[in-house]
Amino acid sequence: MLAASYAKINLSLEVLGKLPQGYHRIETLFASIDLYDGIRFALTKTPSIKLWCNLKELSGTNNLIFRVADYLLQEYRPAQGIRIELEKRIPIAAGLGGGSSNAAITLVALNRLWELNLSSERLEAIAAAFGSDINFFLHGGCCLGEDRGQEITALDDISISNILLVNPGLQIPSAEAYRLVDVESISQPHSYRQTIRENKFFNRLEPGIRARYPLIDAILRQMTKAGAHSALLSGSGSTCFGIYDNINALNKARAEFEAQGFWTHPTKTIGKEEYQKCTQNLS
Repeated sequence: MLAASYAKINLSLEVLGKLPQGYHRIETLFASIDLYDGIRFALTKTPSIKLWCNLKELSGTNNLIFRVADYLLQEYRPAQGIRIELEKRIPIAAGLGGGSSNAAITLVALNRLWELNLSSERLEAIAAAFGSDINFFLHGGCCLGEDRGQEITALDDISISNILLVNPGLQIPSAEAYRLVDVESISQPHSYRQTIRENKFFNRLEPGIRARYPLIDAILRQMTKAGAHSALLSGSGSTCFGIYDNINALNKARAEFEAQGFWTHPTKTIGKEEYQKCTQNLS
């Protein structure tokens, strides 16, 4: 079984308050994009888990794929094991949800291959226990994420093309990104509806990160200077995305960033129907 594990960007992200155990209550607008990892699943005779990745550091037991698979193995005791091969294309710890997407696809694939017959509600409960945004990747398309991000509401698709992703190779801890937000000073929270109605993209985490990491500030400024009509940090970063009017403007900006040694990728949003091909019609 081969699956595409798609990335996401956050078109808006507002912090509404603090929650227990260091979490924050957020309202975020998720959108799937057509950048993906490839994951291959194959049943084995022995009830065990074998994980391979083209990046050696992701082949261990700390990988969310392994942790989710091991939970299902221990909880439901399938007769067969699984070999999982991950071809990583999405940058790691980059604000694109790569690890969470991998975990969601693993849940769906093993539910089918091991014939566990778990309901959507049960899959969502398991997903929420492993990460705040894994539930989004069980849905895909465009969704509202609330509470920690795990409460998902499907929305109409938002079609955006000529998106340029730029990642400078920084790994910004999510805890630090949220710590840089002064929650008490937020008097007028941004609503995701403004993003939908007015194409007003927003990330509450961005100002603190731009101040703490000048390179992020420089990338976003360069995107705007190069013609992006919107430039934003995705999630807690460090990936930034710029939206351009046409492919020529995007390619010109991309060449400038690649000349500086940054990872880049042109992309577009994908709708729920296209996304479901990877989660409901695994081949």
